[in-house]
Amino acid sequence: MRTPATALVIACLALPAAHAASIFGGTDRFDLDRADIRAFVDTASAAGGITPDDLYHLLAKAEPQPKIIEAMQRPAEKVTPWWEYRRRFLTAQRIREGVAFWQQHRELLDRVATERGVAPEYIVAILGVETFYGRITGRYRVLDALATLAFDYPPRSEFFGKELTNFLLLSREESVDPFAALGSYAGAMGAPQFMPSSYRRYAVDGDGDGRRDLFATWDDVVASVANYFREHGWQAGGPVLIEAQIAPDARLTLDAKNLELSDTLDTARAKGLRFDSPLPGATPVILIPAEGEHAPGVRIGFANFTVITRYNRSVRYAMAVHDLAQALVAGVYATDK
Repeated sequence: MRTPATALVIACLALPAAHAASIFGGTDRFDLDRADIRAFVDTASAAGGITPDDLYHLLAKAEPQPKIIEAMQRPAEKVTPWWEYRRRFLTAQRIREGVAFWQQHRELLDRVATERGVAPEYIVAILGVETFYGRITGRYRVLDALATLAFDYPPRSEFFGKELTNFLLLSREESVDPFAALGSYAGAMGAPQFMPSSYRRYAVDGDGDGRRDLFATWDDVVASVANYFREHGWQAGGPVLIEAQIAPDARLTLDAKNLELSDTLDTARAKGLRFDSPLPGATPVILIPAEGEHAPGVRIGFANFTVITRYNRSVRYAMAVHDLAQALVAGVYATDK
């Protein structure tokens, strides 16, 4: 939901409607007689306990979205150099609204940080990168997005077929309207943009009302992001990222697709990186290419950095979350002085 500029601060502190009514007047539908769709119905029915008739009823109202296929083939975090990617997220507006969000929800963030061991700045930064603090949560019906990717995107049809099954189960478990819920082109939902399987596995009931609502309840949203981090191994108070310089004689080959802690601080030094860290040389790290506008760059990530990549499997994404988090800390500190 877009809001006037005069209501900007208010907008960043209020979640948009969870299930905005939408009118889809197109006539395009999936051919439910397709062998792969029939196979999906059989598998989903057996796994989830939804009858085939109910599944066909739901799929009969799904609409193919060719633009989603185009978007899947050019995600920004994979085709945009780091310096340009960073500039998209480290804007004055995003930092300003993040500081306002943090101040508005400070009691909640502090409580969740104490309960789950995840620093507030990283929770807020995830929300800032994902949906501009709940303001921009996606314009595609989740049903359409997941059906399109499950049935018309062969490279990842198995993955999205499972996500479609999870979404249909979720719609029953959490009273999510399957015909109205909106999300990203990949089927991610709510302020934290959880995929259906993550929603079912990691979302928590933060306010104790018996429902996990990632569309309209900030207590649930904040607690769920923290729970996702903790369940993926977040170390309370642990380091995330440090800067490094490349020596002239460095023997360095960096892979932007690597998401594992495949080096140590000692091997990083042996490869020609210069940095300051009090941690033992055997500390596992990941070496991260961080392309500058005019020169190559490198950063060093720790275990908590790789946890961020489990939210979105991209080192550029994780760096953007980290850098926004640090900017938010500075902003909140300056405001509190």
